[in-house]
Amino acid sequence: MLLPDGLTPSILAFVLVAALAAGWVDAVVGGGGLIQLPALLLVPGLAPVQALATNKLASVFGTTTSAVTYQRRVHPDLRTALPMAAVALAASFGGASVAALLPAPVFKPVIVVALVGIAVFTAFRPSLGEVTALRHTGRRHSGTAAGIGAVIGFYDGVLGPGTGSFLVFALVSLLGYDFLHASAKAKIVNVATNLGALAFFVPHGAVVWGLGLLLAAANTLGGYLGSRTATRRGTGFVRAVFLVVVSALVVRLGWDVWTETLRPLAR
Repeated sequence: MLLPDGLTPSILAFVLVAALAAGWVDAVVGGGGLIQLPALLLVPGLAPVQALATNKLASVFGTTTSAVTYQRRVHPDLRTALPMAAVALAASFGGASVAALLPAPVFKPVIVVALVGIAVFTAFRPSLGEVTALRHTGRRHSGTAAGIGAVIGFYDGVLGPGTGSFLVFALVSLLGYDFLHASAKAKIVNVATNLGALAFFVPHGAVVWGLGLLLAAANTLGGYLGSRTATRRGTGFVRAVFLVVVSALVVRLGWDVWTETLRPLAR
């Protein structure tokens, strides 16, 4: 399928603007799926699995553009980022392959609690992520990075919202990077998690190619602008956007938990 039958010019314009905004947010600190995926779910005739797969196609272009821009302007250490990305790619493929077997409502309450904890922890530790001060070296550093890639890569394949934000927080809190360099590495890993999920979705015919490539163009522009903004404004700006995006994720996923789980029980 190139384009959904129910796609109108006004809806297409809406999802393109959403993809542009998502690319910008994703480039700065991750969490662009909070904007892009819900917009895709509003497209008539698009099944949820098609929305998820098409979102991954668009996102891989935006995250690749961001990763390249960060590489040129920030020069993140690829000795950590590339092995971490390789593990994340394999884990994301595994997550996508079992996504249909693991209902999202089971995960969402846990994710909301985790995001609240992350927001509170970051807000009350203003020095967190100001400068890079690595907590580990050698094999322990590499092992921790690989573990982060495996866990968050699998999560991205299964569900996905907030993957970039989880990566940034893990790189800051567990490895000791500042927010800017953590975001630069997170983009490289996020490219891999998107590719891993696509490696499962493409052979199963879930991607809507025409719509996905249109969104990819908008996402790429947003990713380029966002990464340039982040590298120009620095760590303090990235930290502030991180707190805003995590708070928005809490609200969005908290609403999902309420409508899907708690409200039916209250009736």
